[in-house]
Amino acid sequence: MGILALVVFVLAGTAALYYSTLEPEGLRIALTLLFPALVSGAFLLPNRLAARTGAGLLCGALSLWYVTDPPRNDREWQGEYAVPADVTMDGSLAHIQHVRNFIYRTTQDYTPRYYDATYNLDDLSSVDLVTSYWAGNAIAHVFLSFGFKDGRHVALSIETRRQKTFEYSTIAGFFHHYEMFYVTADERDLIGVRTDVRHERVYLYRLTLSAAERRKLFESYLREIHTLARHPAWYNTLTDNCTTGILTRAQARLRYRLDWRVLLSGYTASLAYDLGLLDTRVPFPELRRQSRIHRPPNASPDADYSEEIRRSLPRNKGTTD
Repeated sequence: MGILALVVFVLAGTAALYYSTLEPEGLRIALTLLFPALVSGAFLLPNRLAARTGAGLLCGALSLWYVTDPPRNDREWQGEYAVPADVTMDGSLAHIQHVRNFIYRTTQDYTPRYYDATYNLDDLSSVDLVTSYWAGNAIAHVFLSFGFKDGRHVALSIETRRQKTFEYSTIAGFFHHYEMFYVTADERDLIGVRTDVRHERVYLYRLTLSAAERRKLFESYLREIHTLARHPAWYNTLTDNCTTGILTRAQARLRYRLDWRVLLSGYTASLAYDLGLLDTRVPFPELRRQSRIHRPPNASPDADYSEEIRRSLPRNKGTTD
């Protein structure tokens, strides 16, 4: 069992080095090759105690590096993640800086735009759960959009903050490779790029939350946005991702965070349905069918985008104030 545990640790440690943000690249690759070689070489030492001690010291050194490897806000980021939002509060007024509102022509060709906005938390009227699929049904990107009485919406998405240096990798998300990033955006940007540019399957579900619950959830997001602007944190595909982040902000019970649908994020909406957070008066398959956003061919997000995507969706009468 000890040898098996060591093998697993060495494999994980080697991957952690390979997917790390160490620079220059030559140093990262060299350490990736050197670590397993040195651990293997330790077992060539003259006696068993020396071999175990050598391997233990190497593994301990790697562990110490990993737990002290700091996330940063000062890297060379890809365009979508270059400018983080920030929040200042004045009573019930939330002043949000840098709400993203890019104009996309293709996924790689866009015009960066940002605006500042003030939202009155007393006027928060809805929270929508958005799930976006680009392949099968098991995996989706999940985020929330908060609506206000004046018709405005601000969409908040927990994502990997990606550098220009590295190509995107799902495996890299299990290690210290991506910082956490709360995309704070206009729906024309965050939802529109998925419906009209990437042509993903996008669903919008109204959450049945009380006014107090909506406000508490939004305030939790705002506090975390402000914190991350000053104290960056690592993203982790398994423990701190787009879905677990929502549950953390909602202060969900541990048993819900361990549900298999948290990892297979494409089923998040069914989890919300089972928790009574969606309209349960109709079967979930029917609610899911009704909640898909349909856009005309060659549509592009305009000033009325938020209203347009909701016209064909079922009204949620379960929301309480």
